[in-house]
Amino acid sequence: MFDPDIAPSGTLLGLLQRGRGDGTLHALAAPRAEALAALNDSVLRDPRRDWQVENRSLYYARLYMQLDGGLEEIERHLFHPDDRTDTGEERTGLALAVLGHLAAYGRDAARLLLRSYAAVGSNWRWALDELALRDDDAGLMSLAPAVLARFPETEQGRADLATAVRDAFEPRPWRLWAEDPRYGPRLAAAGEQGSFDRWQRQLRPRGPRPGWGVTEVLRWAEQGLELEDAEHRYLAAARCLAAVVGPDDRPELLRAARSGPDAARAVVLHHLAERGDPDVLDLIEAAVTCPFSSESLITAGLAAFERMRSVAAVERARGWAPRTDRLGASAAAVLARRGTQRDAELVLAALRRTVREEGPDAAGLWELVDGTGRLGVACAAPVLRHIYRETSSSHLRGRAAAALAATDPGFAAGFAVECLWDCEETTRELAARHAATGDDRVVEQLRRLAADPAEEAEVQTAVRSRFGPDASAV
Repeated sequence: MFDPDIAPSGTLLGLLQRGRGDGTLHALAAPRAEALAALNDSVLRDPRRDWQVENRSLYYARLYMQLDGGLEEIERHLFHPDDRTDTGEERTGLALAVLGHLAAYGRDAARLLLRSYAAVGSNWRWALDELALRDDDAGLMSLAPAVLARFPETEQGRADLATAVRDAFEPRPWRLWAEDPRYGPRLAAAGEQGSFDRWQRQLRPRGPRPGWGVTEVLRWAEQGLELEDAEHRYLAAARCLAAVVGPDDRPELLRAARSGPDAARAVVLHHLAERGDPDVLDLIEAAVTCPFSSESLITAGLAAFERMRSVAAVERARGWAPRTDRLGASAAAVLARRGTQRDAELVLAALRRTVREEGPDAAGLWELVDGTGRLGVACAAPVLRHIYRETSSSHLRGRAAAALAATDPGFAAGFAVECLWDCEETTRELAARHAATGDDRVVEQLRRLAADPAEEAEVQTAVRSRFGPDASAV
């Protein structure tokens, strides 16, 4: 049901890995050594299902501050010999982001550790970005020799430096170094090279050419799939198709959708679905249910259907939703987004079936959870609570919380209280608007969030809305 690296939800480690508010509350009540061990484990072995979008760094940094935790374990992790061989951002990114927040909270040891890692670590770009937001000019200037030494005075070194300058997420250090006469000429040349590279790419387009028609675009969709993501290629081709297709091309499009190569069929299905063609729903059903269709065609067909907003699409979804295959799941997602109260039972049945068969981390749950909240399906509360507790995705948990706010009368005095300590700012914002203030912990945490300079503005706005004109006294 869960990734092997995720501990059970009832344990302290499992709560912290999920970023649940109860993780912080349990850690503060647990023996300090046990809490710090679980916290270090969570930071050093990133538990997120999608490390690029889920938030944990501020959540863990706050807990380090509350536990007065040392940074020795993070230091050992960053400077471990594995850093030379496992250079992926996911190994060290979370630890570096936590150090960035700790530096913002005034932990000088965290700032010094970031500087040391930026000088010698493999993920130095991330560390430099954290410092760009929190360090002073003198600290950043001290890193210039070590960072620029990574780029030797060779053709490849100059090209790599131009790429680093061009792609820097936070440009402040590079601009600061460029003002120094010791590094200015070299960085100016790197900046010029980056601009030249962009200009060259614009002069070498690899896409459709003027004069192309439907046949050429569909042929182009088949080319280079081994070098480019299939989804990106068919979506790009569909946009090109929209620019060249004319009223007389519909017969060719229908032939391609029925019997063309899979890549061409994917392009045409997307194009016809965008325009609400009367035949597209039958074509999608044929493509998705055919046992000989490729995975890319099935995925494209379902995506095209889910983008449709017409009454006909919703009506067809009602007929497909009871199915237990992927087409049924896609239809249930459409009803969750665009259905009416008459579709509540179909959405709830799909939600229960998905949790039962695929567990609380199933990809199809996102739309269904949103749908139960949108439709106000009160009897969905038990399964929503199960998803909230068990999912390892902090984003899905936040959606479950939002659905519970709309369906569960006990949410304000229950999960909403815990959500004030959640790792996701959208979940904290939801809790700030709903949590019952009869609990002393709620008022205290609301005041803490309002005063924390690291807290998101939306959360603080939600907090102040609970206190009316006297918000400044919170």
